[in-house]
Parts: sequence; structure tokens; C-alpha cells
Amino acid sequence: MSISSSLNAGVMGLSVNGTRLATISDNIANSGTYGYKRSAVDFSSMVLHQKSSAYAAGGVRIDTYKDIAATGSLVRTGSATDIAVSGRGLIPVTDNSGIGSLSSERQMMLTSTGSFYPDQNGYLRTQSGLFLLGWPADANGSIGNVSRNSGLNLEPVNIATSQFTASPTTSIELGINLPADATNAGGPGDPYLLPVEYFDNLGRAQTLTLEFTPVVPGSGSSNEWNVRFFDSAGNPATSLGDLNLVFDDTALNGGRISTATAAGGVTYDAPTGRLSMNLEHGPVEIFIGRPNDSAGMTQLAGSYSPTAVTKDGAPLGDLQSVEIDANGYLQAVYDTGLRRTLYQIPVGDVPNMNGLNSLDSQAYSVSASSGSLYLWDAGTGPVGTVAGYSLMESTTDIAAELTDLIETQRAYSSNAKIVQTVDEMLQETTNLKR
Repeated sequence: MSISSSLNAGVMGLSVNGTRLATISDNIANSGTYGYKRSAVDFSSMVLHQKSSAYAAGGVRIDTYKDIAATGSLVRTGSATDIAVSGRGLIPVTDNSGIGSLSSERQMMLTSTGSFYPDQNGYLRTQSGLFLLGWPADANGSIGNVSRNSGLNLEPVNIATSQFTASPTTSIELGINLPADATNAGGPGDPYLLPVEYFDNLGRAQTLTLEFTPVVPGSGSSNEWNVRFFDSAGNPATSLGDLNLVFDDTALNGGRISTATAAGGVTYDAPTGRLSMNLEHGPVEIFIGRPNDSAGMTQLAGSYSPTAVTKDGAPLGDLQSVEIDANGYLQAVYDTGLRRTLYQIPVGDVPNMNGLNSLDSQAYSVSASSGSLYLWDAGTGPVGTVAGYSLMESTTDIAAELTDLIETQRAYSSNAKIVQTVDEMLQETTNLKR
């Protein structure tokens, strides 16, 4: 009967507008919640099979969802570990139970932003209990091959294990000029000493001393030097090896290395211009220059000038802070100036962002509706970059929600009027029997 279908339609209208009111209430309540994605509703009509003699109201139904694909504005903060995704994508997190769990048993969740801080054990977490996940880097800052379709290789980010660090010296660059007049006949033949500070595996400062001795001929100029190497960490009186250098004095390549001949524990690779030797702490390469190349060591008519002597490595350093760059690399910054990559934070993406399951604390999990997860490097593919010192604002628009609130109130009142009208009509029908 049409009148009863009208009653059903009115009741359904009250129900769906009550649901819409609940989503609006949630949105307004979380208008100041960082990372909150607004709840939305989608009304759709229901049509019953119609007969030509009468019309039956089908009513309305509602579908609710989180608009997770929407992105809020980023606001700057004073904390380097306030992290947000600038654009599409979510960062991986886990809960407290995932800290000690195997990666295959850990519950992996996703969130768009988080104000992380180190807890008493050094794990980066939010106040709501979400722990940041990342791929650990090796000593060279490399991530290697990792699984991108699951959280198999992800680990809770812990900075306590990197409180102190030392980086041993593995490469030294020499940019020095040896005086050409020292190899002339009648010269004193005094050696020139070049002490180079380096750092061993324990962060201690050691000294590698290079002794340059000119070869003084009976007449003319030899343009030849003998070099010996002494390591303070071993026996400082014993040379690690020998190197013979002959410089060119032609118009084309004057002052450049002509030949370099190494002996003992020192080897020379002409294509790279590097010496290789073993110090007490391990192997070190020293760049002296390639034959007939202006880079590296020269012999010109000037004074002895070690103008560009550089090395890698760093002494023992204390962790000062951690920072994250746009590519998702979490770096430790030490008081010695050394930066070391600890983790890479990937950015997750699914085909249907709005199909993710909503959890507490602005977190989400993969579902059958969302499609499979893929973990991208930040700033590649469809995903955005990772922003430190930033948090994402709620996607709630208060003005729009208040407008929807008024519309919902009017719609609810109108549906209530339908129920009231049907009730009065049924009362009239009942009165006909009296």
C-alpha cells in the first residue's frame, strides 16, 4: 500500500539523516585533530517494483566512508620528528605489541602524519601509541633490496642504538705542491714532512706522516722524489712502503706527475691516481693524481704548499638530533658534524585509499577494498615527499560542516513531518470505522 511505503520512506529518511548527523559531529569534534580525514556520506535512492495502478516509495539508503585520499594543509612545527606526507601516501606505523614481534606477526598500520618522539627505549612513537617503522640502513647508508609489498623488512625506528658513533678514515685526498728547486743539483736534499690526521675504528685520532725526500743529482735537475709512509698507530719508525715520483718538465705537462712507482706495502693505480695501503685500523686509499693530470700533486717552482689535504671519517661523536629529508631518509646528526643515515621511511600507497579500514589515532589498515599495499621511496611514483618539522591539519572544513548540519536538521524535520502526516492519515482511516 502506498501510504505504508510512505511511512517506511519517512522512517528511513530519519535514520539516514541521523547517520549523517553522526558523521558531521565526528568531523566537527576532530576539526583540530592533526591527520584526521573527514567522514563523508553518500545517499542513494531505493526503487521498488512499480505497478501502473499505484506508486510505492522505496526510500533512501546511506553509505559512509572516510575520505582518506584527501590531504590537509601542512603546518610547520619546531620538532624535526614531526613528520607528514606532502601529497598522496601514508607512512607505516605499528602499535606497542609490534615492537617485540616478528615482522611477519606485526600489525602494520598507516598514517598521514605523526608527532613522534623517542621513548625511554629510544623508539620513535606518538603520544597515542603509534611507533614509526622504517628500513634500517647499513654503515654506508644503503638500504639494499627490501620487500615493497609488505612490511617484512620494516623495523621500529630506534635511535638509542646510535647515540655514539665513530667513522674510520678510508680515503685521503692530497693536493700539494713540491718545490721544483729542491731537485736541482747542489740542493740540501732535506725531506719535507706532511702529517695527516686520520681516525681509526674506535674514533681515536692517529697520524699518517708522509716524508718527501728530493733526489739531488750531480748536475741539472732530477724532478724526482722518494716518499715514505709512517703510521703513528703502529711502529712510527718503520715505513709502510715506498713511492718514487718523477715529475714532467716539458712545456705541455710541466709540473705534473710523469711516473709513480710504488713498492713494499704500497700500490699505485695509474687510471685512478690512488695509492692503496694498510694502516693499523684497515685499508686506506690516498689520491695523489694521475700521470699528466693537473689534479693532485704537482712540482712547480714555488714553495712547499700542502694547500688541499682532505680526508673522510670522524672522531667519536655524541648524537645531537635526528632529521628526516624529503626522500624519507632519517639521519642522525652528531656533535662532530657527522651525518649518518639510520633508516629510510617509505611512503605506502594502495589503489583505493578510501577503501582502507579506519582505526584509532588516525591510523588505517589494508583491506580487500583498498587493494594491495606498495611501499614507494618518498617522492617517486604517485606518492609525495616526506616533510619533517611538519604536521598535517584535519581535512574538516568547519564552514561546510555547519552548512551540512543545517541541511541535515531541515531534512530530518521534513522526514519527521512525513511520519506525522502518515500517522494523521492512518488515524483518519481508523475513524472511518466508527
